[in-house]
Amino acid sequence: MSQSAAFAGLWSSLPTSLTPWVLDVIQSMGHTQMTPVQASTIPLFMQHKDVVVEAVTGSGKTLAFVIPILERLIRRDARLRRNEVGALVISPTRELATQIHSVFSFFLSAQPENSTSKKSEHGEGSPPPSADTEYSEAGFPPPLLLVSSDKSSPAQDIQRFLSTGADIIIGTPGRMEEFLIGKGKTVVSVKELEVLVLDEADRLLDLGFQAALTRIITHIPKQRRTGLFSATMTDADALSELVRVGLRNPARIVVKVQSKRTKGTKSGTLQETQIIEERRIPAGLQNFYINCLPSEKLVQLTRIIEQESSSHHAPHFIVYFATCACVDYFYRILSTLLPSSVQLHSLHGHLPPAARTRALSAFSSALSSSSSPSVLLATDVAARGLDIPHVDVVIQFDPPSDSKAFSHRCGRTARAGRSGKAYALLVGKEIEYIDFLSVRKIPIRQHPYILADGSKAPDSDCLSTEDGVVNTFMSQIRQTVMTDRALHDKAVKAFVSFVRAYSKHEASYIFRIKDLDLIGVAKSFGLLRLPRMPELKDRDKSQWEGAELNWDLYCYADKAQEAKRVEEDSKKAVLKHDSETRAAKRKRNAAWSQQADDKEDKDKRRTQKARKRQWLKSQNIVSGDSKGALQTSRAKVEESGGEDDWDELAREERLAKKLRKGTVSQTEFDQEFGDL
Repeated sequence: MSQSAAFAGLWSSLPTSLTPWVLDVIQSMGHTQMTPVQASTIPLFMQHKDVVVEAVTGSGKTLAFVIPILERLIRRDARLRRNEVGALVISPTRELATQIHSVFSFFLSAQPENSTSKKSEHGEGSPPPSADTEYSEAGFPPPLLLVSSDKSSPAQDIQRFLSTGADIIIGTPGRMEEFLIGKGKTVVSVKELEVLVLDEADRLLDLGFQAALTRIITHIPKQRRTGLFSATMTDADALSELVRVGLRNPARIVVKVQSKRTKGTKSGTLQETQIIEERRIPAGLQNFYINCLPSEKLVQLTRIIEQESSSHHAPHFIVYFATCACVDYFYRILSTLLPSSVQLHSLHGHLPPAARTRALSAFSSALSSSSSPSVLLATDVAARGLDIPHVDVVIQFDPPSDSKAFSHRCGRTARAGRSGKAYALLVGKEIEYIDFLSVRKIPIRQHPYILADGSKAPDSDCLSTEDGVVNTFMSQIRQTVMTDRALHDKAVKAFVSFVRAYSKHEASYIFRIKDLDLIGVAKSFGLLRLPRMPELKDRDKSQWEGAELNWDLYCYADKAQEAKRVEEDSKKAVLKHDSETRAAKRKRNAAWSQQADDKEDKDKRRTQKARKRQWLKSQNIVSGDSKGALQTSRAKVEESGGEDDWDELAREERLAKKLRKGTVSQTEFDQEFGDL
């Protein structure tokens, strides 16, 4: 689809004309015409309609709500008080909130010189304007506030709100809830709220923000305009619930991308058949997959980057991994496998907010200023909403656990009518994922396996393994990892996190951990040795060879960390020695104790046997006359006062009775009293 085909009319064709300075800003951004989603949404949202908007990534959804918000607030008859809010925009991530804030800021920075803000007209010591103040000047731009900044706390957000008198508040659900219902409950007034926008609405629900959103929606007035925007709204139940709670008779706007392809021509004629296909990815995107072995994924990744770098001038890539730990590890490793001219950046959810902001800013600035290739390694935190211009290639090293993220990842390139490429690396039975994507209207076709010289291998389901190349890569990675024990820790953490994420894939009937060659994955990670984990317990390890390494001398590059390791190893050695010493002592003590017990039992039996012989001899009886013997012995015992012996003799008498009754045998009687 050409760029012009993505347009749906001039801005002047809108039923309600835009404020002149707003239109000037739009044109200065290079948007001479509206996209379909803008042409469909803006007229409804500027009036009195709630909207639910679904359109592919890069279709211009942000301007579709920024412009109506500005226009509704500009056209208010009365200016809002200092503590009143006119519009709320909620997004799932801090990065997306920051980006939306930057779009609003771009508009407001171009405000007419004769326009004033609440802060400039009503300074810190001035009373707020009255609710019925009239303004004849239609060019007034409302102030703005981002409440999800990493540079301020919730308490500081309230102070900034009071000092600026902001009308438009942008933030993530948690910070927005704190701003409205937490620390700002007695400060921030929403009684005059005009607009609520939920950007990436389905993701807000997926991330478990529904409870927070419900509390926010319950807190704000029902007389407002509400807009839900996303590229993938497939969670019908959750969406219906949100619509039921927050929207009134919403207009559903679905902007589809269709491509035409020729099926063929009839013999001898010029007639041809065209098939129109619906797609959930940008029209200018070429979407490929490469089928390879797990051990070859890193090989293919480097070859894609090298191939695209040779065909483009300073191309820019985004590479998606399954987990934060994988991004962290490969960020340290890929620099040794790629040309030195390639700039690497990393972005994932476990980075501190300030580091995430710096990484995104550095990559974005490299897109416009760098003359060398730039690669952003990221998780799905960079998959949605982020409008990073001029991204040429997206590579999905690991397919996303959430299938909806696939189209969002692809949509980071080929935005706003531009062209771009996307690659997905699939291994083994993951090839069935292609049919899964087809059902979801995501067209994708196979790209041949890329050989070492950059040429394409013959089309096949899977090329036989390049053992030599894989071993070379693994050796290179291991040489890097051996320079710092911290890299080994990162490698193990990344591998384990990948296996855990893979086992929880949404399409579990395709992504089966039992079908995945984990030994091949370990080779791709360049592990020095396999970690102990249940998933590896019954795997065939004949193809695995660990690195030859003296682990006692394997050090951390950081001196403080190495000193800590040495100290811990020393403590472990002492504890091990003490444990072994105690075990040996217990063993010796156990043997002596057993011998003593055996000797005591033997002496006791000997004593009992001797007493019985002496007693029978003194009574001159045989075992058959036991009754008379016992009676005689009882009398003698009583006469002698041997009370201690009486209990023993009484027991013998009871057993003798059982012998006479036949309940015990003669043998059992003799055993009891030591004759056997």
